[in-house]
Amino acid sequence: MSILFVLLMFLLIMSISYLRRPQEVQKAELPARPKFPRIERELGFEIPQGYCFHPGHTWVSKESPENARIGLDTFVSGLVGGIDRIETIAPNRWIRQGQKFATIHGAGTSIDMLSPVEGVVTAVNSEVVQDPTLLARDPYNAGWIAMVKSPDLALNQKNLVQGPMIAPWMQNSVTRLNAMLTQLAPAYAQDGGVPVRGLLQQLPADLRQNIVKELFLS
Repeated sequence: MSILFVLLMFLLIMSISYLRRPQEVQKAELPARPKFPRIERELGFEIPQGYCFHPGHTWVSKESPENARIGLDTFVSGLVGGIDRIETIAPNRWIRQGQKFATIHGAGTSIDMLSPVEGVVTAVNSEVVQDPTLLARDPYNAGWIAMVKSPDLALNQKNLVQGPMIAPWMQNSVTRLNAMLTQLAPAYAQDGGVPVRGLLQQLPADLRQNIVKELFLS
């Protein structure tokens, strides 16, 4: 009788452990929310300190020597205006630096966004997929898109815009945008500063495509 009791207790403990295990694994896999970066305003742009930027206007924030978080900068969300939907690369996929990792839909167009680093996607921000407005409301914190395990993170960062070069680079993007507008659509050209929010959706389709190709490299 005692042997039967011991066997029943063993089976009960194993059953409880099995039922609890998936929840514990799931919690362990969920990445913690990033620390809110220190933001400094330079040349009229809000610059998150410690972030590096790809020329196609995506950013990377180092979480550890081989892990990073990636997303879109304010230039993207500002120019596009309302982002209606975002499609992201699936977890456990390898991406190269400069390869598409997400597609945003808004302003009557679709824009492929390029990864600032190379590595394996370890997590995707489900909150931003369900609520794409986070890309504009909190682009450098809650609006992150994916986590990447990047063995060559330090090497990848050398190919990116960083430190004191970020603000002049963003200003150059505005200058290039205004030059295109002055040449192709003078009525929409600006005197300078940050572009009018949602400007892209006000432009003809062919001009939108030219701007996307020029500024987002896609």
